[in-house]
Amino acid sequence: MVGGKAEYLGSGCIRTDLGELPSRLKQVYDGVSEIITQFAPAEFAIERVFMARNADSALKLGQARGSAIVAAVNAGLPVSEYSPTQIKQAVVGTGGADKSQVQHMVKHLLKLPGTPQADAADALAIALCHLHTRQSLIRMAGRVSGAVGGRFR
Repeated sequence: MVGGKAEYLGSGCIRTDLGELPSRLKQVYDGVSEIITQFAPAEFAIERVFMARNADSALKLGQARGSAIVAAVNAGLPVSEYSPTQIKQAVVGTGGADKSQVQHMVKHLLKLPGTPQADAADALAIALCHLHTRQSLIRMAGRVSGAVGGRFR
């Protein structure tokens, strides 16, 4: 964030081999650890697990999320989780937005020269949701402490 506004630093996707699941989970962990080292974030935000139609896919997604969360926790980062509806609401204005709407708003909000790939747009949307949520909480905390005469500052 620069001057109170989100600034795009980079994005991409962690691709895993078609190997065994433990090896793929390690690749997720290593990829997230590398991103944390490269960009040195102060916080980590991730999408909450949702129930997919395919239980096996949902289980694998949950395990990949776990690998990413462990990488963040091992780096000492606080972790925040947001539902898909919260993310879409924060970025598009409606919890029922589709992927193309999310991509369009991420491009617009971050002033990107092109439309990000869908997975990268989702990750950037999570970051924007987290930023929006944190800013809202800070504003609300200021109002609450101001409303009681500043005694709790």
